Amino acid sequence: MNFKSFSFAPEIIQALDELNYHTLTPIQRAAIPAVRKGKDVLASAQTGTGKTAAFALPIIQKLVESELSTTNAPHALVLAPTRELAEQIANNFRDFAKHTSLKVVSLFGGVSTAGQANALKEGVDIVVATPGRLFDHIRLGNLSLASVKHLVLDEADRMLDMGFIEDMQNVIKSCAEERQILLFSATFPAAIKQFASKVLKQAEIVRVDQTNSTASTVEHVVYPVEERRKQELLSELIGKKNWQQVLVFVNMKETADELVKELNLDGIPAGVCHGDKSQGNRRRALREFKEGKVRVLVATEVAARGIDIDGLPRVINIDLPWLAEDYVHRIGRTGRA
Repeated sequence: MNFKSFSFAPEIIQALDELNYHTLTPIQRAAIPAVRKGKDVLASAQTGTGKTAAFALPIIQKLVESELSTTNAPHALVLAPTRELAEQIANNFRDFAKHTSLKVVSLFGGVSTAGQANALKEGVDIVVATPGRLFDHIRLGNLSLASVKHLVLDEADRMLDMGFIEDMQNVIKSCAEERQILLFSATFPAAIKQFASKVLKQAEIVRVDQTNSTASTVEHVVYPVEERRKQELLSELIGKKNWQQVLVFVNMKETADELVKELNLDGIPAGVCHGDKSQGNRRRALREFKEGKVRVLVATEVAARGIDIDGLPRVINIDLPWLAEDYVHRIGRTGRA
């Protein structure tokens, strides 16, 4: 089975060929048929398994088939917990739909609302947004959700953890009465099951990974070290092993800033990505990391959502997360499908 097995429109197949998308991942194989049928879906797959394509491709296909006119009222909405993830998903949609007439607009904080408002006025079929900025545009009268028939809540567990449950409920109420809701998540905690039971109708459950599991392609190594010597050991490992691209996770913004300062003093170019940095600074740090201008990117958990780097060789946890599922999210940035 491959992507052509789903009878996607020629425009979609052309885009997939250009992107070298040929082999289906388990979540794509399991979820795409359910989404194509118009069912509500509760899907769990760890980060890096291709879950964005699992919902984006069938949604694009449905919109192409419907031949709806492009207006400032979108027909599909994807809600994501962070601006980095929203931007990544929007770019994926644009790549998949580039040979169609569909228009994709991303809405997230850290940038001016004016440019986003202009993009909405020019017409939109698919909106990818963070909750806060989405409601900013609704309050400003720039956007209506009344025509949304396909709603995706991506990393829904993270949005629940971040306190967005009321926002998600309000979004659902604002969408078209006849709608399809897709909940995608890297983990499947009890809170997600409870939330899903209230908002989904006869949902198909798609679960392709073990709870709190990481990809089999990832090797896990533990370095016992005193707290005060963590930065010293990190610099030593990067230098002696000549690691060129390392994503480092910490739990606190202050730790991130201090670690980057020390790495740079040790002659190891490093950048930082956390919530106190502007969107422009975060984009620049990620771009420099991808381009190899810095060898290390130090990030906090929430700020790193949406970091998507092909062939990332190493992820280091200077601080372990409190929850096992957060470890899955972090490690999912390497060993990707």
